[in-house]
Amino acid sequence: MQYHAALDTSATTTAICVVKAKDGEIALETSVTTDPEAIWQALEPYANRLLLVGHEATSWSAWLHRELEKHGIPMVLLETHHAARMLDAQRNKTDKNDARGLAQLVRSGWFKQVHAKSERANRMKLLLAHRRTLKRKLLDIENEVRQSLKMFGLMVGPRVQRSTFCNRVRELVAGDPLLQVLSESMLTCWQVLWDQYRELHKMLVQLVGQEELCRRWCEIPGVGPVTAMTFMAAVDDPHRFAKSKTLGAHFGLTPKREQSGTSVDRDGHISRRGDGEVRTALYEAASGMLTRSKQHSTLKAWGMKIATKRGHKRAVVAVARKLAVIMHRMWIDGSRFRFSAANDQPESSGNAVAVQA
Repeated sequence: MQYHAALDTSATTTAICVVKAKDGEIALETSVTTDPEAIWQALEPYANRLLLVGHEATSWSAWLHRELEKHGIPMVLLETHHAARMLDAQRNKTDKNDARGLAQLVRSGWFKQVHAKSERANRMKLLLAHRRTLKRKLLDIENEVRQSLKMFGLMVGPRVQRSTFCNRVRELVAGDPLLQVLSESMLTCWQVLWDQYRELHKMLVQLVGQEELCRRWCEIPGVGPVTAMTFMAAVDDPHRFAKSKTLGAHFGLTPKREQSGTSVDRDGHISRRGDGEVRTALYEAASGMLTRSKQHSTLKAWGMKIATKRGHKRAVVAVARKLAVIMHRMWIDGSRFRFSAANDQPESSGNAVAVQA
């Protein structure tokens, strides 16, 4: 007899439900600690007869997925939003009931599968996340210092660079003992964050420089090391997309459609589904191409035409969507960015990573 199973995981415990593939009858319900070995011991009696074992995407799902696959368990990662809609139909919300619902969902085959990221991709995402967190905290402290001094008529000034920020603040508060103590505590934290942020950014640029594909991506106007690594970590395996044009929808850069009978049929705003960090990175890269880059390309000319007809924001989204398609195609066939249809190679490949850093 064959079985399907599902795991409803939390930080400490995991509810397991195993059902018969033929009629959905429950064969096992139990709860174990959230540990691959504990889960394996519960599933081992069914190991050779399991067709699929499903679990939702969580912070620890990559770890569980990777370790349980080593035991030969056929794991599948379920899209969280889709699974949640199914589980909402249940009367009572418990871990036990969620495991039951997920098991029946896996058995029916009516689920959306999420790609389980490789360990390499997860390490990239961790570097990007930590760098992003340090940058946000750095800006929080910087803005707090600027705003607090304004109460006393002390203006740091918009043109002060980070290399001279601390000296400028100390210069303003000189002669005021209270402001000196308060500002110094903030500046000490700010300096540590700034130093560590630069270390992580340096590491990111070095890793991107070691990847030939990322160096090719950085030849695209507006695309820098952060965009390149963000895109690489999110896609992970380019061959999981049959067509490059599906990347726009995957990252939520295509309009949602609403249609019902003959009364409603319209396109809405972009769906904003998928990895938000990739969407942000592509949007910023597209904005940089259209506004800051002075290098002409067919893609930029196309985007400027859209900006003239439909507005700047729509043009940026359109170019961001096109960038996702182009970057994926460059990954698949090993090509370089074409600045014009008549020119297969960029005019200057140069040290693009250093320029974009």
